[in-house]
Amino acid sequence: MSVLPPEVHGALSELLQGLQSADNDTRNRAEELLNNEWIVARPDTRSFAAVLFRKVATKNRKIGDEPQELFLTLPQQQKEVIRQKLLECLQSEPEKQVRHKIGDAVAEIAREYSDQNEQWPDLLHTLFHASQSPDASQREVAFRIFTATPGIIESQHEETVLTAFVKGFKDTDVDVRTSAMEAFSALFAVVHKKAQKKYYPLVPELLNILPPLKDAEDSDNLSKALIALIELAEEAPTMFKPLFHNLVQFSVSVIGCKELEDTTRQNALELMGTFAEHAAPLCRKDPTYTQDMITQCLSLMTDVGPDDDDAAEWNESEDLDVEESDMNHVAGEQCMDRLANKLGGPAILPHTFTWLPRMVSSQQWRDRHAALMAISAISEGCREIMEAELDKVLELVVPALRDPHPRVRWAGCNALGQMSTDFAGTMQKKYHQVVLPNIIPVLDSAEPRIQSHAAAALVNFCEEAEKEILEPYLDELLTKLLRVLGSPKRYVQEQALSTIATIADSAETAFGKYYDTLMPMLFNVLREESSKDQRLLRAKAMECATLIALAVGKERMGGDAESLVQILGIIQQNITDDDDPQSQYLLHCWGRMCRVLGDGFVPYLSGVMPPLMKLASAKADLQLLDDDEQTAKISQEDGWEMVPLKGKVIGIKTSVLEDKHMAIELIVIYAQQLQGAFEPYVLEIMEKVSLPSLAFFFHDPTRVAAAKSVPALLNAVARAHGERSPMLQRIWAVTIDKLLEVLSAEPAIDTLAEMYQCFYESIEVVGKECLTQTHMATFIEAAQSALEDYQRRMKKRAEDWQEVEDGEEESEDTLLAIEDDQTLLSDMNKAFHTIFKNQETSFLPSWARLMPFYDSFITSTDATQRQWALCIMDDVLEFCRDQSWSYQDHIRQPLIDGLQDPIPANRQAACYGVGVAAQKGGQPWSSFVAEALPLLFQVTSLPMAREDDHVFATENACAAIAKILQSNPSKVQNPQEVVQLWLNTLPVINDDEAAPYAYMFLGQLISQRNPAITSASSAVFLTICQALDAETLQGAAAKRAVSSIKQLVQDTGIDASQILATQSPELQQTVRKYLA
Repeated sequence: MSVLPPEVHGALSELLQGLQSADNDTRNRAEELLNNEWIVARPDTRSFAAVLFRKVATKNRKIGDEPQELFLTLPQQQKEVIRQKLLECLQSEPEKQVRHKIGDAVAEIAREYSDQNEQWPDLLHTLFHASQSPDASQREVAFRIFTATPGIIESQHEETVLTAFVKGFKDTDVDVRTSAMEAFSALFAVVHKKAQKKYYPLVPELLNILPPLKDAEDSDNLSKALIALIELAEEAPTMFKPLFHNLVQFSVSVIGCKELEDTTRQNALELMGTFAEHAAPLCRKDPTYTQDMITQCLSLMTDVGPDDDDAAEWNESEDLDVEESDMNHVAGEQCMDRLANKLGGPAILPHTFTWLPRMVSSQQWRDRHAALMAISAISEGCREIMEAELDKVLELVVPALRDPHPRVRWAGCNALGQMSTDFAGTMQKKYHQVVLPNIIPVLDSAEPRIQSHAAAALVNFCEEAEKEILEPYLDELLTKLLRVLGSPKRYVQEQALSTIATIADSAETAFGKYYDTLMPMLFNVLREESSKDQRLLRAKAMECATLIALAVGKERMGGDAESLVQILGIIQQNITDDDDPQSQYLLHCWGRMCRVLGDGFVPYLSGVMPPLMKLASAKADLQLLDDDEQTAKISQEDGWEMVPLKGKVIGIKTSVLEDKHMAIELIVIYAQQLQGAFEPYVLEIMEKVSLPSLAFFFHDPTRVAAAKSVPALLNAVARAHGERSPMLQRIWAVTIDKLLEVLSAEPAIDTLAEMYQCFYESIEVVGKECLTQTHMATFIEAAQSALEDYQRRMKKRAEDWQEVEDGEEESEDTLLAIEDDQTLLSDMNKAFHTIFKNQETSFLPSWARLMPFYDSFITSTDATQRQWALCIMDDVLEFCRDQSWSYQDHIRQPLIDGLQDPIPANRQAACYGVGVAAQKGGQPWSSFVAEALPLLFQVTSLPMAREDDHVFATENACAAIAKILQSNPSKVQNPQEVVQLWLNTLPVINDDEAAPYAYMFLGQLISQRNPAITSASSAVFLTICQALDAETLQGAAAKRAVSSIKQLVQDTGIDASQILATQSPELQQTVRKYLA
């Protein structure tokens, strides 16, 4: 059935028949009718035709193995005719809106050519001609097309482009000027960074566009202009440096102009916030930026609840997740947060606290509310300074919990909750007596929303609190929360359950006192018939019950543990809807009950695993969207992410990906908790979930979870059958090939680090000689590729840094990228270490292929690279013993240089290397280690040798000297003199790996009654006591040390009690316990 009216449907049918007629006269009449009545007379037809053409032209058609967009598959002659017709229509179309649609179609075809690196010669000439046209709408459409496809002008002569933009910026028509700004912003994003500076002279003309728009109160065009500037500020903020103060003053005036639309004011705020994120030094240096921005943010934050002065409507609302992101007060809060994080406490706090005390004591509730929300917003970014002044901040916040206005009390709860997270540890340890006695009574509030928010703030406080801190408050806290559970508002009940669950998690066994009161009540909730609107409440009850179970343990629960598992099983069987929130909660509940029951959970796996496997093995749900309407519809649904791709959009259902990720994480928990008892499920999980998910490129977290599952699953098999079992070897044969494959295929740097971690943890499980020469060769190929990519990234960052202007800081993205690279190198290092540990010298032939990288890294100006290479050389020395001497030309000098490295971590690695050369390298290394002694002593005698950053290098030097004197002293001159000096490098009270070697040698000297010991017996006694107190000696090493102490006292007759009396009571108690 047609959706068109019968007369239209009939006319169109007749027209189509005429156009297809074999009779020339009939066909000519139909063409004339089409032109006069359907095209010329009806602009909407022309507009729809342009839209339809764009959709059809960009549809994919499979040519061979590759999909291509339909237009590009047409014969060349047809493409030329269509292109010509499009340009003719663009020039002749009289209606502005229709011309825009035709322009969009032109831009799409231009984009297709650009993607294929092909030319559309006539287009550029037509557009430049249009940009000079006397018709303003022609000039505007030219810039609109430039905006959509900036690549077509990027390669043109710069003077031509500059001239076109200058004319556009000065155009008499406002729409042309804003379209020119948008086109310039789009061009700037694709121009190479080195070429961008040639466009800097256009900035004054660009900014001159703004004031007339504000004066005319033209919010729409001013918003477009500000968005273009935001994009430019993200790309090259320093281009605005000469006129930055002018731009600040203008933007602040826009933010404060209430005659303009809120969206426009917020765009001006966003522009200034963008400068803070991308050019913080520029903002800090401006004389008014910080002060003006804080003033405007606080002003916007008072624009809250305009038609709800008594908060009656706000309190009655049960939609706590109502979308407020377009509200002024939210924009102000978010900008305050950004300013604090980017400019820091020294810049933000003085100006903020000029206002806050006045606002907190204001008669206007909106001022008080804004002040408290500002504290919430800035506490993370200003943590360091505010933490030292928390008592003063709390003096502002705590009284708000008793404010007469409910929204101010809500904001007070919000501030305390945020501060409990941002100042975690300090808030709980030092200020629990201030926070808890004041916020617990708020649970009795008459307003449900405040009850709920107070309970939520308690979650933040309690999840970071030790059980000793919470214990005195548990009675009052839980009594009030039980009352809150009786609220008629379901969202309040749900929050109360979440808070009780958090308290149970933190209080641990101390929660057992309340078990008999709470657990029966939760069982009742779980056993009740649940309507659809109570599903979340029951899910929260499940969460609460299982967290309490985890807190009190299996013994305290008794038979309730199995009862709870059976209830969970019944709930799982009755879930029928895909959107039932109980499903996700159940998965986590099963994980907790597994930890509670241990092996007792195994019988329940048969019911738990099928739904878990269904989620874990799910495929990605993708939709190719080539329709704006379809894209808009899907994007409005929860759980979808839109990814642009060549003019189209791919919709990815993120809820499926998140469920898959969560399911694999739970599999990891089961494998880790149950170990060998989980073995029956391993083979299916490996085949269907873990190994395929290592290459699940739609979702990084899923790949990470899969990587964590592999060693846990291998361990389950090893525990069930043994390390050398045929079963483990069969699974490993498949697994290792996949692991090596993903080391070469993984595109994300942070996830690649996880893959290396998966690789070395898996080798640790499977054990000695688990890699063939082919495996090791493949590993080296993957490592070489990763190192080459790393070097390219380093080179690119260095080149980009050369383009950065003085005073500009590295962007957050750059700092995160550097951190990701450092993590990758660290995990690659551990992979090399693990292979050497398990393969020893058999790894050397493959390893040696990367020698140019080791040599390059070990002499690099970059400290991270030097450390990476030093640690690998340490592994060669440690695990290849005297065969390491074959590579002494690549090791000796780097170790000597490393001992003098300004970076303590590198000195530590070099000291360790010298020590293992002495301990494991044998006679070939004896001369070298003896020659290294002066430098090792130099490391221990640096002025900052005992400071936190340097002490591990110092203690490794001490241990290295001990190893030389004990294991390889043949070339050491005056060894007794060296021993005397070495005693001064003790104690070793931080590094529990270095300490056993140092004190083993010291024990040897004591047993030999070495003269150096007897002459310094009191000091030697004290160094051993310090190591025992610091717990760097444990187990067998501690027993040896205690024996040495006793022998020392017996041999030298020193008064141990007198020496100990000079030390702390804690140390005395520890040592006496050992000596008892």
